[in-house]
Parts: sequence; C-alpha cells; structure tokens
Amino acid sequence: MQTRTLGTTGPQVSALGLGCMGMSPMYGDVDRAESIATVHAALEAGVTLLDTGDFYGMGHNELLVGEALRTAPAASRENALLSVKFGALRTPDGSWVGFDGRPAAVKNFATYSLQRLGVDHIDIYRPARLDPDVPIEETVGAIAELVEQGYVRHIGLSEVGADTIRRAAATAPIADLQIEYALISRGVEESVLPATRELGISITAYGVLSRGLISGHFTRDRQLAANDFRAHSPRFQGENLDHNLALVEALRKIAEQKGVSVAQIAIAWVLSRGEDIVPLVGARTRERLTESLGALDVTLDAADLAAIEEAVPADAAAGDRYPAAQMSHLGSK
Repeated sequence: MQTRTLGTTGPQVSALGLGCMGMSPMYGDVDRAESIATVHAALEAGVTLLDTGDFYGMGHNELLVGEALRTAPAASRENALLSVKFGALRTPDGSWVGFDGRPAAVKNFATYSLQRLGVDHIDIYRPARLDPDVPIEETVGAIAELVEQGYVRHIGLSEVGADTIRRAAATAPIADLQIEYALISRGVEESVLPATRELGISITAYGVLSRGLISGHFTRDRQLAANDFRAHSPRFQGENLDHNLALVEALRKIAEQKGVSVAQIAIAWVLSRGEDIVPLVGARTRERLTESLGALDVTLDAADLAAIEEAVPADAAAGDRYPAAQMSHLGSK
C-alpha cells in the first residue's frame, strides 16, 4: 500500500482512505454484514485511514466501525487510524438542526464517540462544520485539551475556508482539512488549497466520485429511495443530471483508452493533485472497494491530464453539491 503523511504534524496513512458514511442509511438501505466485510477487506489490503462521524446514522456508523474493528484480524486492526467528525445536530427523524462547537460539547461528543467506537483514543478529531456562534479558536482549543489528555492524537478541520484555517492553525497544529474534492467539485483550488499548502496542512478529499455520480455506474433511470441523500441533491435532478452524466460519458472514453474504469480514472485524478491529497473512497461493498483500490495502479501522464481537463473542465458540473440550506454552512463552495 502506498502511503502519504497528513500535514507536517499528522500521521502517515494509506494513500487511499475508506469513508464509512455510506455504510449507514445515507444513500438508501445498507447491508451491515457486507459493510463490515468491506472494512475488513480494506484493512487487509493495507488501508489504514477509516473516516466516520458521530452523526452518521445518529451513532449507527460509529457502532458499525467499532464492531468491524473488534472483529478484524489483530494484525490489520492494529494499523487502523480513526478520523471522526462531530458537531452536527440531528433530531430523531433525522433532520439537521445546526452545529455545536462549544468546548463543553466538544468533550461530550468525544466521550460518546470513544464509547461507541470501543477505543481509548481518536486519531484525528474534527468539527464537521463551523459553528457560527463559537469562534474556531475555542473549538480547536477544546480539541487541543483532549490531545493533551491523550484522548485525541491529531486535530483536523472540515469544510471551512482559508481564513478559518489560518485562525485554527494559529491556535494548535492542524493535520488535515477534510473537504469535497473531485473532478466536478474543484472549489478547493481557489483559496483553500493554497492556504493549506502554505501552512503544511493536508487535504483528505471526500466525494471523489461525487456520491457515485462520476463513478461510471450511475444511470439516468436509477430509482433513488426517499432516504437517499442523492434524491435531494441538485446535481442528481432533471437537466442537471443529464448534463453531468454527459460529462461522465466523455470521461469514459478516456478511461476506456487506458483500459481502466471511470471510477479508477476519477480517483487517480484526485491522487495526481499532489502528495498532500488523500482521497477517501466511499465503497460500501468489497466489489467497489477492489475497483477503487485499482486506482492506485493508474498513472496519468501530461497527455492524460490534458484530455481529462478538456472532457471535464473546472466548473463543468451542473447544480450545487448540496441543497441550498446545507450550502449555507460551507466555508468553501
């Protein structure tokens, strides 16, 4: 397994991480046994970075990841690094009702995550979004106290802009910023990526296949369940979907010429952005995991990158990456 280091202060991790959110009912119904088998397969393949959040399925995802770790072979389990997001608030019906970054809440969230995951420390702990009512210095300062106490190893951020990144980094060492980065989600390149590189902070990129949209497997006639995030995502609606799937077909031609899948070339493109970028793949099955890991063997030369850029230029996607209400909480669009 290839490795990369998260920032100047963070741990060495596998070049691809496993995003576990989809193993909770965010994209429709899930198969618990297959999810756990997929985590096991990832660990056995050398994937060390597992990403979860305490609000994914209202604790469901952390419990699942905890079970997967307990039942994994000891040799692979010992290498696992847990990245955990906190702060998003939800109601019993699954609605989103804001974010809480108060220091007392940070410590409370961490306590419950440690219990659900069945571990004595969290490797990278990060607020899921910026709490508009709490200075980032206070939130990061609370995580720094957890670091001092041994409950957290490293501090991360998620979906915040350059100014917030600078303020956070002035408060405590930041290992990485988790943010959406894909061929059709390139807002990070404007001001966020220059700031993280200046400060020695890595990017853990989620959504590298845009929730399956640019995986090469999504079709126009696919029926989405009511509990599937994509049923409400602007990029999966009407003419937006038609436009975006046309981009995928343009990308497919390049992938076929190289003898790889669309998903593999899309992941390889994110890997090519720099050694400070670690893509998170949201594979929910062992089959999709195997396909994603194949991206590590794909080399993109200058001609490949130029062809990809021509097929899918920056800002080519139709529709925002989140519904309007959720876009308002993002520090980087």
